[in-house]
Amino acid sequence: MKDPHKVILYPLATEKVVKMIESENKIAFVVADDANKRDVKQAVEALFDVKVKNVRVEVMSDGKKRAYVRLAPESRADEIATKLGLV
Repeated sequence: MKDPHKVILYPLATEKVVKMIESENKIAFVVADDANKRDVKQAVEALFDVKVKNVRVEVMSDGKKRAYVRLAPESRADEIATKLGLV
């Protein structure tokens, strides 16, 4: 397993992400270029002690990789966002 602090670079804070946190129980991060879905899932579960339901990864136009993480119903994205200072 890769170091979680090297997989998750920083949280993404946009209006779209804030809406997703509130309505879809998702949170978004900018992740390392070599990170895959499994790496992101393991890193989020290790860093925040939550259960991840699924991960969607995309490469942005500036070359950075973005991961949208949907948490399981028993985990709350708004609690993580509060810890990170997003909301």
